Order: sequence, then C-alpha cells, then structure tokens
Amino acid sequence: MKTIIALIVLCVFSVSVISAERVELYQKACNGGDAQGCSNLGRMYYHGQGVKQDDFKAVELFKKACDGGYANGYSNLGVMYEKGKGVKQDYFKAVELFQKSCDGGGAGGCFNSAFMYDNGDGVKQDSFKAVELYKKACDGGNAEGCFNLGVRYAKGHGVRKDLSRALSYLGKSCDLKIQTGCDAYARLKEGFKKQINDVQKPNFRAKRAAHSIIY
Repeated sequence: MKTIIALIVLCVFSVSVISAERVELYQKACNGGDAQGCSNLGRMYYHGQGVKQDDFKAVELFKKACDGGYANGYSNLGVMYEKGKGVKQDYFKAVELFQKSCDGGGAGGCFNSAFMYDNGDGVKQDSFKAVELYKKACDGGNAEGCFNLGVRYAKGHGVRKDLSRALSYLGKSCDLKIQTGCDAYARLKEGFKKQINDVQKPNFRAKRAAHSIIY
C-alpha cells in the first residue's frame, strides 16, 4: 500500500515539474514575440497547469496571441467569451472569433464555430452549416470535428444518413486519439454487420461533443 501511495505521489510530482517547465518555455517564447507561445501559456493558466488558475491572465495571453495572428488564439479567446470566463459572456463575439480562427486555418476554430451553429448560440441554429464546419474541422485534422461528423452521418442529422461515411469519420476520430470515437466506431461497425445480416438498425448511442474546446 505504501509503495502505491509513493508511486502516486511521484507521478503527481513529475507532472507538476513537467507543467512548470512548459510554463517557463511558453513564457520565454511569448516574451520573444511567439504568438503560439502566448496561446499555449494562456492554456496553462486556463487549466491551472504549472501556475495558479487565472481566467483573466488566460484572456490577456489569448489576446496577445490574437495580436500575433495565431489562429488558435482567436479560437481560445472565443471560448472565453462563449463561457464568460475572464470576460463578460458574449456569444456574438465568440462566433466572430471562432470564424476568424477558422478562416485563418484553425481547425479548432472551425469546430467551435460548428458547435455554436449546432446550438444556435450567437447565430441562428443551422444544422447544415454545422455539418459544413465540422467537415472543415475534420479535414484540418480536428478529431472532435471528425467525431461529430461521424455521429451526424450515423443519425442522419443535417445530412443524409450514411453508415459507411459514419464509420469513415468515426474511424478517423479514433486514429486521432479520441477514445469515444474508437468506441463508437466499434459499436457502429457491429451494428452495421447486424443490419446487413438481419436487416436491423445499428445499436448506436454516441453523442456529439457537448462544449467548445480550448486548443
């Protein structure tokens, strides 16, 4: 028992040291004018990793990343406006920032923008637009975008139901290291086999991501 506790303490200590080292590196990069470094440092303050959690400091750093034209910086600042953390909640501003990120090649911004259209926050609810943006996110290597697109095709929401495409997108999300994507792929594949053999509906209950994400 003492050995297990010692290992846990050592693991926690190691993670803390690694986080502190990352903070130092990101701080140096940000001070040197690296916009990505500023965004990464802001993410550390947002999550409270290696530093005391501070939404206001995160916002300050995300703004600095935006000033440097970093696409994920716009998206991360958008999340702060969407959640009302460190700033007054403003869905319209969030949508604007997500779109700016997406237009600048930020796949995470495309995903977060799709999320807003999915829920009708700051924009008119539009499932078709959400699908378009999820696809753009997925094409840019965003795992959550691939997962949500797979769910859409599996359930026929905003697109024509297509289990083959659903499997393709869920498989891609799994390749991009989303465990829920792997689980959904396995369930849908098994259900797809049953549908072919027994003319039954696939047993598929995966849900889309339920919130915007800091990248």
